[in-house]
Amino acid sequence: MGNAVANIYGEQAPAVKSTTTEMMVSRQAQEVQASMIVAKKFPRDEVEAFNRIMRACQRKSLAEQSMYEYPRGGTKITGPSIRLAEALAQNWGNIDFGITELEQKDSESTVMAYAWDLETNTRQTKIFQVPHTRYSKRKGNEKLTDPRDIYEMVANNGARRLRACILGVIPGDVIDKAIEQCNLTLRSGNTEPLIDRVRKMVGAFEKEFSVTKDMIEKYLGCASEAFSENDFIRLRKVYASLRDGMAKREDYFEIKFPKKEQEKITTKLDEKFKKKEDKKTETKDTVSLEEEKDIFKGTPFEGADE
Repeated sequence: MGNAVANIYGEQAPAVKSTTTEMMVSRQAQEVQASMIVAKKFPRDEVEAFNRIMRACQRKSLAEQSMYEYPRGGTKITGPSIRLAEALAQNWGNIDFGITELEQKDSESTVMAYAWDLETNTRQTKIFQVPHTRYSKRKGNEKLTDPRDIYEMVANNGARRLRACILGVIPGDVIDKAIEQCNLTLRSGNTEPLIDRVRKMVGAFEKEFSVTKDMIEKYLGCASEAFSENDFIRLRKVYASLRDGMAKREDYFEIKFPKKEQEKITTKLDEKFKKKEDKKTETKDTVSLEEEKDIFKGTPFEGADE
């Protein structure tokens, strides 16, 4: 050993792997190899897979959840939802997809979303960090400590990346046809034009819950003339929640009272509070007088005031 040159980067002991870890790594490698062999042995029938996707998109329950929409910069951002992406992957076949939490620290989690076409060996992988914080307009950034809240935050962020991975391994024309079929399914069940249904829904909100058209437009982020089928579905769910008493209108809409009405409400509350305070004061004074009389009870001074 005297003739050996020392390592200038220092000596590092080899990492010790437990038997359980080696077994898990070996098992996972064997499962991947087996899946690829099965995918090669039983390749997908693209015609039948396409037909399965079209049949799935004819279900109204899937069609209602097939697209996401949200307002951004005066326009609407829309695209296939995670539910549609999962249905595409399941019916296209020979695709391995999922979300894996690689590491969890005190303040963030490292997560990997992936989709792998085992037949063509096309793979999409996204590794990202999820901070353990939740933002709200009222409280700002709030740190999460409950394990369930952390799990839901990781799952929600992972679902968006998983959707992008799945859509990256399925042919684009198949995705476009699936979206077209979902839109056709939503339209086919309604003989009445969308604008008429929206007008009736707005009237029902105003009549039953005193929710105006402006409140609805602010909630959805666009004018009523630009409402889509997805917007109408969202309104219908909100209407059902309010009708069944599962939520209040303040949970969805920004309620603003007129200035005069707000002043009346404030005045009534102040008067009510003042009456309660006066009543408490009177009760306290009465009790104090009775206590003072009780002090002289049984003494020569009893009844002196009288």
